[in-house]
Amino acid sequence: MPITVAIVEDDARIRRSLAAMLGTADDIECVGQFATAEEALRKIPALKPRVIFMDIHLPGMSGVDCVRELAAILPKPQIVMLTSYDDSDAIFSSLSAGACGYLLKPIRTAQLLAAVRDVYAGGAPMSGQIARRVVEAFNKPAAAPAASVATASLSERETQILQLLSEGYLYKEIADKLVISYSTVRTHIERIYEKLHVQSRAQAVARLNQGKR
Repeated sequence: MPITVAIVEDDARIRRSLAAMLGTADDIECVGQFATAEEALRKIPALKPRVIFMDIHLPGMSGVDCVRELAAILPKPQIVMLTSYDDSDAIFSSLSAGACGYLLKPIRTAQLLAAVRDVYAGGAPMSGQIARRVVEAFNKPAAAPAASVATASLSERETQILQLLSEGYLYKEIADKLVISYSTVRTHIERIYEKLHVQSRAQAVARLNQGKR
């Protein structure tokens, strides 16, 4: 049986190109192409593709929110982000939401097919620079007070924002959810990093989880 794949991408030209690439492999079949997260959420559950390629910035619901929704309704969805955005916020939001891989556009046919087979086999395909950024985030030293003490120093609002970060929300999504400005969210996060003596979202979330133990 071929590995079934769905594509969620708002650019019709890129969508067709990806489908054509997938069509060159005998062991892979593209079963669905969707321009919006909303359409994907309506139709993907019935198709049950083994692998899903997801763009981040879609009209309406974001790709990150779509990943979070699909992860809640599909058994072990194998979702790979395929996007032009390589900032740390987008990377860790996607992975926290349930994505299994993160690839950057443009992508070659061989790389796309290898990613399908890799994630289907239980791997986590990532572009080289993305994998390096993830490793660096976890390798940065963070000599700090005990996690429970550090998180206790956060204000109620800072704790609330840190919790949303741990759930994979983007800065803009946090701003919308809490009805505050994007710049206010950034200021709160800078203070959170300073209080926890960390330098990234991943380290801050790890400190939060340690404090809950």
